[in-house]
Amino acid sequence: MKVLKEWNIKVKLVKTKRGAILHMIELEPGHFYLEQNPLKDSKYGVAYRKIKENFPEFYMFWEIKDNRYTGKLLAGAFLEKPEIDEFITLLAKTEDFKKFEEILEEIEEVGE
Repeated sequence: MKVLKEWNIKVKLVKTKRGAILHMIELEPGHFYLEQNPLKDSKYGVAYRKIKENFPEFYMFWEIKDNRYTGKLLAGAFLEKPEIDEFITLLAKTEDFKKFEEILEEIEEVGE
């Protein structure tokens, strides 16, 4: 393989003002991916909470650049084939999450 681009990233464990402990992938100052808060009663918070019940190794991260959500999402999991088959089947069967409101909160400043 030929390296086309390289990032020096930091993976941090952060605590929000409301007490949620989340993973953060920092690419550079002001540009990072923040884990979806599973405690939030929003469309994505509820969906993430339900997914994590069955697939604790699944993660969703929202891209944030210059203190704004970009609308891009990084999602993934370390699963075995039978687990991903179950995961896909579950996603295809329900749309309950759509009744929840989409809420983007103000981005908190990152502190060391």
